[in-house]
Amino acid sequence: MIEPDLISRALASNRLGVPSVVFFGVAGAAPLTVVIGGISTVYAVIGQTAAPVVYLVVAAILSIFTVGFVAMSRHIVNSGAFYSYISHGFNRELGVAAAFVALPAYAMMQIGLFGLFGVVAAGVLEAFGLATSWVVCALVAWALVSILGILWVDLSGKVLGALLAAEIAVVLVYDFIMVANPAGGTVTFDTLSPAQLLTPEVAAMMVLAIAGFVGFEATVVLSEEAKDPKRTVARATHFSVIVAGLLLGASAWAMSVATGPDRIVAVASEEKTDLVFTLIAPHVPEVLVSIGYLLFMTSIFAALLAFHAAVARYQFALGREGVLPNIWGYTHPRTGAPVVGSIAQSVLALAVIVFYSFLDADPLVYLFAWLTTIGGLGVLILMWSASAAVVAFFLRNPGRENVWRAMVAPIVAFFLLSIVLDATVIGLGDILQVPEGSPFRWIFPVAYVVCAVLGALWAMTMKRVWPHNYAMIGRGGGGRAALDIPDLSKPHSHSVAGTSHSTQPIRPIDQVGKR
Repeated sequence: MIEPDLISRALASNRLGVPSVVFFGVAGAAPLTVVIGGISTVYAVIGQTAAPVVYLVVAAILSIFTVGFVAMSRHIVNSGAFYSYISHGFNRELGVAAAFVALPAYAMMQIGLFGLFGVVAAGVLEAFGLATSWVVCALVAWALVSILGILWVDLSGKVLGALLAAEIAVVLVYDFIMVANPAGGTVTFDTLSPAQLLTPEVAAMMVLAIAGFVGFEATVVLSEEAKDPKRTVARATHFSVIVAGLLLGASAWAMSVATGPDRIVAVASEEKTDLVFTLIAPHVPEVLVSIGYLLFMTSIFAALLAFHAAVARYQFALGREGVLPNIWGYTHPRTGAPVVGSIAQSVLALAVIVFYSFLDADPLVYLFAWLTTIGGLGVLILMWSASAAVVAFFLRNPGRENVWRAMVAPIVAFFLLSIVLDATVIGLGDILQVPEGSPFRWIFPVAYVVCAVLGALWAMTMKRVWPHNYAMIGRGGGGRAALDIPDLSKPHSHSVAGTSHSTQPIRPIDQVGKR
């Protein structure tokens, strides 16, 4: 009897429909977490009332970005997303440079959330009379995410769907309650006035606001597992941005209605993450407030799961194509999950949690706020680069999309994201709240530059030493190399990236991306 293969280098295809992919995208953006923690921070830290209109403007910017982003997804189906797109738009060296930025960026986004989850979960348990540390709560979440990460991706999609439905429902209920009980008895729309965009603080507000959307782009990472990916991913990505933008903009406005535009900054500075609960508590049963705290916790968990899936699939794509060691190109024979990538992220997260448990440092500041902000900077760099890559790709491949999708929208997105990225780098020290002269004001942008340079150098090394692997960079979605380089390896049941044994012909480079 012939034993079945123990490994595979293909993700589980045809598993996710539009709703499931949307769940991953919106869950990554964690709307309830942003509503409770992010919006109040924007009001309190910046001291301006423009938050509602800023969130809507940021949603508009990202919507323009997604036009070109998803247009490219119709021609390149690859779980490497940004890495793959940049390698197609520019070259393989810049593609691997992007990968070396993406890996730490998404890893930090995911790991940082364990600090927030641990603190929130410990607070919820304390309210029920059970005292425990944030570390214990974080480890419980870590165990659940680690298990779900190696199971069927559609199971994670169902978990996210249930959590997200409840999360959105409570946000809408809270918004309705705040608007139904306006300060002074009058609903005002002052905080939605576009005139507020002319204030100098808007750039800093956009920096913080855009962090509330990071995660929506994870929809493209799931492209190989989606049903009809060329349509599913495009629709899901647009829906994710629109849903998150409307929820955040409406919630920021509802808060200003409940306090009055002239008092929202002062109240947010005093109440911080309790702002929403303070505003609704006088008008609802206590149980609804308790439900909100519980869903705040599950919202963070949903984001943990979504980012874990994104990191694992990035690692899988790089392993399959030989950028990382071949073992990262393995998937589970039954679930189709990227086993090694998932385990690697889990081990890294565990090490960071344990390390922080020995430090006398605030997990909200130095684990959550710092890591997610630094990771968000990396994702912003990737978005900025991908916008330019989209233009380059369609210049090389004219006629595949109309002018709006191929040129106008990506160029506009590149210009707008350049402004936001510049403001982020300049104001990073203030966002991290470090003093003038601190090396933490510049060390993280420089670190990303170093990562990118190392990635480009690694790609050059691959070109000289492993030309077949180099040819596969960014092209693994089709399971074939991009150059006409003969594969001299003999067939083997345990084929992985870098030792391709496909019997399908290798396509010339000008055929790459065509389906």
